[in-house]
Amino acid sequence: MRKPTLVDRIEYTAFATALAGAGRLSRKSAESWGARLGRFGYHGPRIRRAVVEEHLRRAFPDRDEAWVKDTAEASYTHLGREMMTTLRLSRLTREEVVSSVRHEVGRERFYQAFRERRGMVLVGGPFGKWELGAASVGAQGYPVDAIYQPQRNPLFNDSITAARERMGLHLLDRRTASKTALEKLRAGRIVAFVADQNAGRSGVFVPFFGRLASTHRGAALLAVRSGAPMFFGAAIRDGDDYYGITEEITESREGELDEVVYRMTAAFTATLERLVRRWPEQYFWHHRRWKTRPPAELGA
Repeated sequence: MRKPTLVDRIEYTAFATALAGAGRLSRKSAESWGARLGRFGYHGPRIRRAVVEEHLRRAFPDRDEAWVKDTAEASYTHLGREMMTTLRLSRLTREEVVSSVRHEVGRERFYQAFRERRGMVLVGGPFGKWELGAASVGAQGYPVDAIYQPQRNPLFNDSITAARERMGLHLLDRRTASKTALEKLRAGRIVAFVADQNAGRSGVFVPFFGRLASTHRGAALLAVRSGAPMFFGAAIRDGDDYYGITEEITESREGELDEVVYRMTAAFTATLERLVRRWPEQYFWHHRRWKTRPPAELGA
């Protein structure tokens, strides 16, 4: 990691000030301010508003324009509120993190699978509050290694890393994770991925809301090569708390490697789509999920 520059220090000072301010607020007040900030982002500077609304129109072609705009605004409100939750997360105790997530759907099977076999792959997407869901598993004492993309600002990166590790999450740099993740699984640990992002030309194209989307294949590839079970996980906002869901990806692992990786990637993507259809306002529509198009569509 490079040495921090003057700009890095200025940015980090602003971040630390926001963090301190959020820490002084009650949870209710912090989330209220976050929701207001999100709504302002939608109605004021309109950051990526056109992208969000266009994605909603394509994903839900049967919905009218009023629904699209209402859901887009709700997604900005959710994003602002969860941003404040993230700022406050570093100040919570492990007990507070665990108690904030009611892990109900799939809980028994998830922990049973961990006890029965060595290692597990946990995959999620930018939906609900993935970070809090993963932290709640680590805060219970389960060994979790989360694949992450380091922040450009080294001071900000160190702060985020320290906060996550205090919750029981050990972080693996995405750039070198392929070399270490398999070792972590063989050591009986849980390796967690956020895999629902545009993967460019190196991804596998699977259906997502009726369109092919380039998706990272690392999670499925790691599960197949290690023999570890794979689960999809999400922490969904439900009133003042979060509703934890874990669902095992049980696709057959028989056949050629590329075929198996495709089936498993398509399966967890379909699981995410099913949940997003139920709670569309909690998905990060701002990301250009369908940016990379398959070669066949480009005439290649």
